Amino acid sequence: MIGYYLLIGTIALVSWFVSNQLKKKFAYYSKMRLRNGMSGREIAEKMLNDNGVFDVEVISVPGQLTDHYNPKNKTVNLSEAVYNERNAAAAAVAAHECGHAVQHAQAYSALGMRSALVPIVSVTSGMSQWLVIGGILLGTALGVGLGYWVSVAGLLFMGFATLFSFITLPVEYDASNRALAWLKAKNIVTPEEYKGSEDALKWAARTYLVAAIGALASLLYWALQVLGRD
Repeated sequence: MIGYYLLIGTIALVSWFVSNQLKKKFAYYSKMRLRNGMSGREIAEKMLNDNGVFDVEVISVPGQLTDHYNPKNKTVNLSEAVYNERNAAAAAVAAHECGHAVQHAQAYSALGMRSALVPIVSVTSGMSQWLVIGGILLGTALGVGLGYWVSVAGLLFMGFATLFSFITLPVEYDASNRALAWLKAKNIVTPEEYKGSEDALKWAARTYLVAAIGALASLLYWALQVLGRD
């Protein structure tokens, strides 16, 4: 278990560093006022219209970094700091979330795969590690048998979460690429503002990368514990 704690500690430290850098970047680029004076809401609505997406509503939601696209009710949900503000960080986030709406409208395959996994992962992710540990303890007490298969079931559940994390990567990177391409093509931002938006989105994407690596590392660790006992 010491190895597991070291693994989790390392991943947590890297995750903290990336998350901290992300907050600093957004705080910095939130001070970079847009020359065109457009708010996050206005940028989002324009990007949707420019991409022929007319059935998605842009709404404001409370919180910080709570921005997301909801494919169920077709809403681009922007935090108050993004919805009302007129800076490079708000432009980046608003365009990124609209990138997901455009993916949905164009039936982007990776987004469809991720959406299909959501109900599975919502059920399995919370119990996967408990099944693995419980199976190992059961196997230790009773020998190879039921405990082994309980652990394998836990690994399978953990595998769904890991797959979800990796499918999320192309979805997030593609949304950022769509956002940045549109911001540049439509001259929504100046070259300096574009660099700020690009840098902010890169750090946001790294949070998903760290999460995916962490999920894979955890899966491999527990797989070695279970299969190594077989």
